[in-house]
Amino acid sequence: MTIVDEPGMLDPARARASFRAGVQAPTTGWAAGYTQTNLIAVRKNWAYDVLLFCQRNEQPCPVLDVSDPGDPSTVLAPGADLRRDLPRYRIWENGRLRAEVTDATRYWRSDLVAFSIGCSFSFETALAAEGIPLRHVEQGRNVAMYVTNRQCRPAGRLHGPMVVSMRQIPEHQVDDAIRITSEMPAVHGAPVHVGDPGALGIADLGKPDFGDPVRAEPGDVPVFWACGVTPQAALMASKPPFAITHAPGHMLITDRRDDEYRVGRR
Repeated sequence: MTIVDEPGMLDPARARASFRAGVQAPTTGWAAGYTQTNLIAVRKNWAYDVLLFCQRNEQPCPVLDVSDPGDPSTVLAPGADLRRDLPRYRIWENGRLRAEVTDATRYWRSDLVAFSIGCSFSFETALAAEGIPLRHVEQGRNVAMYVTNRQCRPAGRLHGPMVVSMRQIPEHQVDDAIRITSEMPAVHGAPVHVGDPGALGIADLGKPDFGDPVRAEPGDVPVFWACGVTPQAALMASKPPFAITHAPGHMLITDRRDDEYRVGRR
């Protein structure tokens, strides 16, 4: 089961129920206006390292909630189950991807601490509302994500590069995109770079490290935002014994409205 008609019109509970029932799709454009989150769950003895890493690298890793050990719930979506309500999960062992699944229940442990991290999909409704096109949505693709040459500030045992998401923005609307997203720091905020991908160490926009390549239209400029896949890059670099994350682009859709995280618009 992979297709839902008009996913943007679903409320969060119905969207999560679709994923629990087996729908698999990137969540960009789903439940328009509701906040989405990245997931990283680690064993309790690694949780402080993750929390400190996020605090020191707040733009790529803005923490919106942290669970108690073993608890698969979140205050961001009462009744949701972090083990089953995302469309795809990744299972990590010693920094290596061991499995990608649609239900993480059998991998969940009593000592796992889950971090819900803000996602740039949450500012896409605001961009679209002001007429800024989202090329990946138009093309039915996941957003393109790239590992950069910018190293995050290490924390305890965690270290690694920053990951960015890229959107092709018409040149005359870049300033508007910067203004809109800068008002939403809890979901990555303003871009970290505009223009030449080489400045971030990205050799080929057509070969993203995560997600799908997205075709530019004439007059578009690549704009790069810090990305919540950054903790997965840290997992690969730092090799903790076990972790569960979302698959890139496959988020938890919460019950919070995007405007709750828009500075001055609450």
